Amino acid sequence: MGNSHHNFVDGEWIAAETGETFENVNPADATRAVEAAVAAADGWETTPGPERGRILQAASERLAARKNELTEALIREEGKARPEAAGEVQRAVDIFAYYGAKARDFRGTVKAASSPDTTLYTVQEPMGVAALITPWNYPIAIPAWKLAPALATGNAVVFKPATNAPDVARMLVECLDDAGLPPGVVNMVTGPGSVVGSVFTEHEGVDAVSFTGSTSVGLAVGAAAQEAGKRVQLEMGGKNPTVVMPSADLERAVDIVASGAFGVTGQACTACSRAIVHEDVYDEFLEALVVAAESITVGPGLDGADMGPQVSADELQGTLEYIDIARGEGATLLTGGSRLTGAPYDNGHFVEPTVFADASPEMRISCEEVFGPVLAVLPVGDFEEAMEVANDVEFGLSASIVTQELTEANRFVDEIEAGVAKVNDKTTGLELHVPFGGQKASSSETYREQGDAGLEFYTLSKTVYMNY
Repeated sequence: MGNSHHNFVDGEWIAAETGETFENVNPADATRAVEAAVAAADGWETTPGPERGRILQAASERLAARKNELTEALIREEGKARPEAAGEVQRAVDIFAYYGAKARDFRGTVKAASSPDTTLYTVQEPMGVAALITPWNYPIAIPAWKLAPALATGNAVVFKPATNAPDVARMLVECLDDAGLPPGVVNMVTGPGSVVGSVFTEHEGVDAVSFTGSTSVGLAVGAAAQEAGKRVQLEMGGKNPTVVMPSADLERAVDIVASGAFGVTGQACTACSRAIVHEDVYDEFLEALVVAAESITVGPGLDGADMGPQVSADELQGTLEYIDIARGEGATLLTGGSRLTGAPYDNGHFVEPTVFADASPEMRISCEEVFGPVLAVLPVGDFEEAMEVANDVEFGLSASIVTQELTEANRFVDEIEAGVAKVNDKTTGLELHVPFGGQKASSSETYREQGDAGLEFYTLSKTVYMNY
């Protein structure tokens, strides 16, 4: 991060307890963070909603004022292309403004009582302390959409950003601190999940745990948190399809698939990694898709490239291994498939946008999450087969169809096993004021994030009978 003061506990930036960097954090740092949050929780809960909202709005304004700085930090740290990084920062700005407004009137509802002498109403109360564990691929947007509703509803927070991208998270917490957030209400501790995450999920002072990341880690986090009696929210992996039918505008279909597959270097849980294409338009679609993939400029985000590097050597290696697996299983490599070398690639983890044709549903490239710019294209004979293939994976996060047939569009929405269904749109890209979450192994299927639904996870409902 460029300095040793990477933990924010009880309103102060501190070095790790041991003086060591986050690769070897003392669990005492995480414990101190929880204790600070517990101590601050009651005061923040009793802070009037309009005042909480004012602070969140002020944080939004500070994020907006630092947008260029945040964008460049995100590019350097995570590798996104500049338009993608700027868009993510703007999303964080908008999220805090949205939940700042929500905090002003979020309290409960009044209901009609059976007795004329009774006032019947509900009150939404904060859980207490929420532990937030976030990934590296959206290192400011995902923390924002967890932090903002947690704070809007009166919870104190302990927060662990991903070790691959902690600096932009630090800057986000700085904006909250500058906006007037009381000490202890937000506490950030960097470090590995085996140390920080374990304390956050098991400490008796934590009431709720919200996690976004891989399915394997998420299931372990969820099991530990549930065993410790916490409320749990998990958003995990995806293997997201776009179905292309004969009635589709093929130029638009290619743009939708390419944007969904290669945007943010394929490093999104909602990225399109399967194109399920009707055989009547299969060859024409593939020809245009290869042209689109080969037109993408790959390079450093600060240099204006369309697609940046993978975040780490490990992520790149995982992508290259899946490319080798796909070749070995008999998929046809149409374009890409190699690591990029030479200037300006030698100092980063760059891979070509990659398209495999003639994939079958049982191939690993068709059913396992790759998390890189690799697309499997599967031919199908009709709509029924397309839906069968789309649903025949363990994940169910985001899915889309490109069609001009109203019946196909409506059947797709009804039959797809996914938390997000899109018609004539890419699988990536989410509105902040509607619920987001997955099905099957993509989610705990408990509470949704974003919009009004994002407030529910962080609150308990109390029903009041006021007789007079």
